[in-house]
Amino acid sequence: MEFADFVAARGNALYRYGYVLTGNAEDAADLTQEALMRLGNAWPRIKKKDDPEGYVRTTMARLHISIWRRLRRERLVAAVPEGAHADVHPDETGLWNELRGLPPKQRAVLVLRYYEDLSDQEIADLLGISRGTVRSQAFRALEKLRVRMTPVKAEAL
Repeated sequence: MEFADFVAARGNALYRYGYVLTGNAEDAADLTQEALMRLGNAWPRIKKKDDPEGYVRTTMARLHISIWRRLRRERLVAAVPEGAHADVHPDETGLWNELRGLPPKQRAVLVLRYYEDLSDQEIADLLGISRGTVRSQAFRALEKLRVRMTPVKAEAL
């Protein structure tokens, strides 16, 4: 299989994976493009192995992690903005919206666990954290989702 054939066959699936990791279409496109560029550079060596898609998905997860590690640093600004602005896309509803509201590490753990069906140890190895951290991040993320998605019941007066 040639690189162009691989991209044509698996490009959309990789984009969807990037969307689940990042939470928005623009970042997903950038992440997918960067990972495919890296695969293209390594294609002669990777095509000899059985799993080029695994290489790309691992690359995407690591790129995403390195991005949010850089962005989580505090940034000082001269003036505080007036208010927050959030782009709302009509195709983002339900659980995907709630996932987007989670911190990046928690979102990555849930995506790798439930979307990629990886074990705790595989997630820990991929993210460079301990197995216990994977479990605690998953627990905290699921708790946040439960709280957000549980309807508030009015108490009788």
